[in-house]
Amino acid sequence: MVWGHASRARIDGGELGPVMSQIETLMPITLSASAAARVNKVLSREAPGASLRVAVDGGGCSGFQYTFTIVGEPAPDDLVLERDGATVLIDPVSIAYLKGSEIDFVDDLIGQSFKIHNPNATASCGCGTSFAI
Repeated sequence: MVWGHASRARIDGGELGPVMSQIETLMPITLSASAAARVNKVLSREAPGASLRVAVDGGGCSGFQYTFTIVGEPAPDDLVLERDGATVLIDPVSIAYLKGSEIDFVDDLIGQSFKIHNPNATASCGCGTSFAI
């Protein structure tokens, strides 16, 4: 499935299930060009085939928090986002919290970081990695 310029998503191992397909069609999760460039830079120092995993976990000062880890292999039910050679993995539970989000990378006066533009978040804290729904 193609979303925007040079970005695609799939689930490893076959066709998308009906629920996953509906989420992706109605509220896709996207990866910005700047995020793809940063993922490529980070993963260039890792073993071939490494990917960035973005997940939502309970915790943080607002109830949920984003986590970013480098992993070697996708799980069979991961959503795989690919853009400009960068690969980002999202587990099925996190997809529900991230639907309609854009994964971005920002470089501003405060510093550099991955930023999730999440339309489902009703509140977030100053650190940018914790949010409420």
